[in-house]
Amino acid sequence: GSALEGLRYVRGRPDIILVLVLIFVLGTFGMNFQLTIALMATQVFGRGAEGYGLLGSIMAVGSLSGALVAARRSAPRLRVLLTSLVGFTVAAAAAALAPSYVVFAIALAACGLTSLTVMTTANAMVQTRTDPVMRGRVMALYMAIFFGGTPLGAPLIGWVGDVLGARWTIGIGAIAVGLTLVAVSFWLAR
Repeated sequence: GSALEGLRYVRGRPDIILVLVLIFVLGTFGMNFQLTIALMATQVFGRGAEGYGLLGSIMAVGSLSGALVAARRSAPRLRVLLTSLVGFTVAAAAAALAPSYVVFAIALAACGLTSLTVMTTANAMVQTRTDPVMRGRVMALYMAIFFGGTPLGAPLIGWVGDVLGARWTIGIGAIAVGLTLVAVSFWLAR
């Protein structure tokens, strides 16, 4: 019953639905970095465990930077969320097309920064815009959508890596988030 109440509440809140859709697409297609970084490090750039580990650390530095920037923001804004998603799309596309290991590492730092900015902004938007009585139910739905999307997207990303190559495992995230942003822009303009 509580879950249904949460769904009914969200159904009447287009602002929260918008955030949930954006988070679902990002979580499903864009946040499979454990798989995509490993494929890029080994298959594209011919690096071993050290090269893979370094890439994870570089992305973590970008994420830490995003957390520090988020701590300075006084209130979550839709503009920040959408701008960060545009930044993620550009950074993921740059990572997918990176001609060298160094360029890939720099793009990953930008992916870390922008993805963490998206996550903190979306989380804060949902929490602050939800009535206190419904906040727990809505946040449970938010977490299920965000973390539930990654296991749904991982097999697809793995298949894409097998069929089209390692670069497409990151490229599909950039394309999916980019197309969603275009659709959201048309919806917001309407």
